Amino acid sequence: MVKLSIITLSLLTSANAFAPLACKPNSVAMTQMRSASSSDNNHPSAEQDSRRSFMTKTASIAIAGVSLLQNPSTALALGGGLKKVNAKLQAYGVPPIASLPDGFSPLAEVWGRGKNRDPLLVSFVHPIDWVVTVPSQDVNGEDGTIQAGEYARGDTATFFVYTDPGKVDNIASQPKELFENALIKSISQKGSNIYQNFKVTKLVPKTVDGQDYMICDFKYTLLTGAGFEVDRQGVASVTSVGGNSVQVLWTASTAIRWKKTEQQLRTIADSFRCYAGGLEGSKIEYDLGA
Repeated sequence: MVKLSIITLSLLTSANAFAPLACKPNSVAMTQMRSASSSDNNHPSAEQDSRRSFMTKTASIAIAGVSLLQNPSTALALGGGLKKVNAKLQAYGVPPIASLPDGFSPLAEVWGRGKNRDPLLVSFVHPIDWVVTVPSQDVNGEDGTIQAGEYARGDTATFFVYTDPGKVDNIASQPKELFENALIKSISQKGSNIYQNFKVTKLVPKTVDGQDYMICDFKYTLLTGAGFEVDRQGVASVTSVGGNSVQVLWTASTAIRWKKTEQQLRTIADSFRCYAGGLEGSKIEYDLGA
């Protein structure tokens, strides 16, 4: 969006660069300009035709750019976001994303390309203006996770792999304690002293394409490094598809913003899909030399 804004403004500026200068020409120049204008209207030169064509194209592109800024879903459609992501999913032999909610962007990424992790294919949708981060890779393996968010406001969606219980069959039949432990691990990656009053408030099982998920409502108080306490509320989707782990996509915002963000966060959690198997070719191989 930022890049598009810069391009649009640049195009508008280029068009304005051809506007007349705001200065008063002398009478001789005015006579010459009128004469030239009269002649040009009757017999336009190739140079003028070229200039007019350029101006017309520039104005059209600028208008299109403004339209894309005002209609981000149109920009996404033109950019082929959903088509590209679905092609990626289908290449791995898994179902495509059936539809894209207005104002949302699709994401499909392999977690576990590094030699230190077992690969998982993760997909979900997120608001189109959220910033996406993916794991970093180096010769030692992979670090970080798949995440999207509007961090200045505290709205986030984060993928987490909970390894303690290993692979769990029939996730929908598991006790509440499993989901509490998985979510506490998810929110406390920076330390166990950054939260208090954690509580799972609701559990709703769902099955999609034969795979079981548990939708979990939760809330907690975040303890910031500056000594503030921030009440947060969220919804997560939990499953277990392989890799000897339980997989979690948890989303949250501040409790103050919950009424505004709840539907948005539920859309993200409901869209979460995770797949294992057939991903060995996605591993990154490093040539370390002799």
